[in-house]
Amino acid sequence: MSKIIVNNVDVKGKRVFVRVDFNVPIKNGIISDDRRIREAIPTIQHLINQGAKVILASHLGKPKGIPVPELSLAPVCVRLSELIRRSVVMAPDCIGPAVAKLVDAMKEGDVLMLENVRFHKGEEKNDPEFAKALSALADLYVDDAFGTSHRAHASTEGITRFMNPPFAAGFLIQKELKYLGDALDNPERPFVAILGGMKVKDKIRVIRNLLKKVDTLIIGGGMSYTFFRAKGYEIGASLFDKDALEIAKDILREAESQPGKILLPIDCMVADKIDSGAQTKIVPVDQIPECYQGVDIGPQTVELYIKIIKEARTIVWNGPMGVFEYDQFEKGTRRIAEAMANSKAVTVIGGGDSAAALEKFGLAGKMTHVSTGGGASLEFLEGIYLPGIAILTDA
Repeated sequence: MSKIIVNNVDVKGKRVFVRVDFNVPIKNGIISDDRRIREAIPTIQHLINQGAKVILASHLGKPKGIPVPELSLAPVCVRLSELIRRSVVMAPDCIGPAVAKLVDAMKEGDVLMLENVRFHKGEEKNDPEFAKALSALADLYVDDAFGTSHRAHASTEGITRFMNPPFAAGFLIQKELKYLGDALDNPERPFVAILGGMKVKDKIRVIRNLLKKVDTLIIGGGMSYTFFRAKGYEIGASLFDKDALEIAKDILREAESQPGKILLPIDCMVADKIDSGAQTKIVPVDQIPECYQGVDIGPQTVELYIKIIKEARTIVWNGPMGVFEYDQFEKGTRRIAEAMANSKAVTVIGGGDSAAALEKFGLAGKMTHVSTGGGASLEFLEGIYLPGIAILTDA
């Protein structure tokens, strides 16, 4: 999947609309994780250096089409200014006369941050009039928001109907397509995928797509209990995805013809409650006590999975092995992360909770690539159409 990249487009003196993903956690005006802002800086800095007039657009949270002060991008504007050591002007809105006036006043190398595009209902509805209003601000369109590329919204897809190509990918999207794309289409083998998290039905298409491509599919986390239930095991008070039981049975039947293709935990940590003061036990997966629930993979499973990881040359990981947010339930996820960090493989992390776990363990910097797109990376792994990528001009 080869797209025109921003460094192959003449941007000098031009107004460049850059869709970024600055949907970062903010509480009381304080940003607790600025990774998505930092990941966009190479594209922003390149445009500044090339003399573009840089107009940044993003959503933040779910304001449902109305202005919500707590979801203003103003704190992001301040943080970006600090990171690039350059003044970034904060617009009062993302369209309208006041915004147009600020754009008209821009000089080469200036950076303008538009207000949250989701303050307008037209963004998520992909309303043509709203998209047209956004397009009027700029001469060129650049998309560097992989995290929203699975949404056909006004600022990610609709805007391009009112602008002339080329529509270029920023450096972050280039990186996402390279590592996720290479892992799926041209992996160095053995190719191992690790899937965790809770809901099986949310990852059915991922499982089915990966089973056609990987040498081994490792399953852990909450979703493993749906598979145990599908096997007929008693799982105590463990949560499972009732709606996906039959699908889990189908997947297990499909895997019977390929022994070793799917690995499930063989032991697990169980707890009497999800709490820092919980009573815990390590038990075989078919011997979970009635009032206990699974919270992590067990030590035998960890060793089994680490052995596979050490032999791998490409690893894709999406979803933790347990309730890693609690220190006493984090060991399985941490050991898997450490094994990946120490492996010789290309390691690609599918965003979301896996990325959060790596940040907690201080291991994000030791992975080949940590995706900024939770839902987008999941849909990419499913092998399905991403509107925000499809509209970009082919190289």
